[in-house]
Amino acid sequence: MTRPELKLIEPLPPEPTGPPAEQCLSFRGGRPAELLITGAHVIDPNAGHDGVLDVLVRGGEIAEIGSGLKAPEGAETIDASGKHLFPGFVDPHVHLRTPGFEYKENLESGTRSAAAGGFTAIIAMANTNPPVDSPGAIQSLRMRAQEDAHIPVAFSATVTKGMKGKQLSEMAELAEAGAICFTDDGLPIVDAGLMRQALQYQRLSGRPLALHQEDPALTRGGVMHEGRVSAELGLAGYPPVSESTYIARDALLAEYEGGRIHVQHLSCIGSIEAVAAAKERGVQITTEVTPHHLTLTDEAIGDGTDANFKMNPPLRTEEDRQALIAALKSGVVDIIATDHAPHAAHEKEVPFELAAMGVTGLETSFPVVYTDLVKTGVLDLSLVIDRLTKGAALFELPTPTVAKGAPANFNLIDLDATWVVGEEGYASRSSNSCFAGRELSGRVLMTVAAGVVAFRARSFAMQEVGA
Repeated sequence: MTRPELKLIEPLPPEPTGPPAEQCLSFRGGRPAELLITGAHVIDPNAGHDGVLDVLVRGGEIAEIGSGLKAPEGAETIDASGKHLFPGFVDPHVHLRTPGFEYKENLESGTRSAAAGGFTAIIAMANTNPPVDSPGAIQSLRMRAQEDAHIPVAFSATVTKGMKGKQLSEMAELAEAGAICFTDDGLPIVDAGLMRQALQYQRLSGRPLALHQEDPALTRGGVMHEGRVSAELGLAGYPPVSESTYIARDALLAEYEGGRIHVQHLSCIGSIEAVAAAKERGVQITTEVTPHHLTLTDEAIGDGTDANFKMNPPLRTEEDRQALIAALKSGVVDIIATDHAPHAAHEKEVPFELAAMGVTGLETSFPVVYTDLVKTGVLDLSLVIDRLTKGAALFELPTPTVAKGAPANFNLIDLDATWVVGEEGYASRSSNSCFAGRELSGRVLMTVAAGVVAFRARSFAMQEVGA
């Protein structure tokens, strides 16, 4: 039987109602960097760099790139021989827990954690208390970021009022106030009619929908992947079809409405297949995968006593993990995002079934992927850099690049340095890392964001300053 063609509604001309996306970023700023970094191995797929270079930063802007550069008066000179310099990472999926859950994380600690991980811009999720569903809430957060944020941060707003899934938020007004995207992350949009309506408003606002895909009727209280391991542990399972069916549904709706969706934290083969089919049809759909889904499986849960391995979606099988890696290579999965989800100790140090879902990830994102997938030859380093920076373009933010005249957005990393996760504490307020105690390779020494030195490792003291 031949599949009938969809009758597409002719898309209305785009009429973005908010400011340009780059104007949605806010942070506290600081003294513009004056730096000469010498002898670093610069890798930037966008600028075409892959070799040893000097990078001169004047007034927070990349002034020169080359060899044998001289430091001007007042500039710090950093001997980066044997180190690597990459364009700053961008994470469009971070939970800063502000407002309402500051005991887990706040704007200051969350952006400090991001800077420590080499990130130069992030997007904060809206599932706070109260949820970010009003223009006033967006404006308030942007003002707070101008006081507290170590790196530029943009804020998402909810798709539905109060994240209750019953009525759309005022998407046009939220976009005008500076919301970068719309998401009820943590909860799916169950009502297909409401999702269709959201796509219609999305098209008019020009801001994408970022979707947490989960059918609650299929999840039914599951706390981990449904399979052999869950059966052995006696824990309620969460079937992967819960995720993939909603992705398939919303891809069809986006196709019909000419809308644009971003699917968060893919975890299984069925989801990859649904996304691949949608992309082949020309649907405006992009996707992300987390470092923990790329490197861990449900086997990591062990005896089920460590809730730092409890997240949503859950860790799945080795077959799913390998499929995610292949999809990242092929481009079916567009980017790597952390889904940084901090929780306090009392929310994790309880029986697995009762623990909060989610793990931190900003400080371990690159080192985990580098250690487990690049050093082992599974992924090319330049591909990983591309997938860690490409999140900017998906949300129409400027992509960090090591290019003359560009704002200084980069990190300096010692790929040979090894460190133990959590041994020296965390920049984040929370310590619920599923990689705690792991020895990783790749240590971020410095992060320069929007022309300002946002992070410097304690062991990486200020070096010579030109006379």
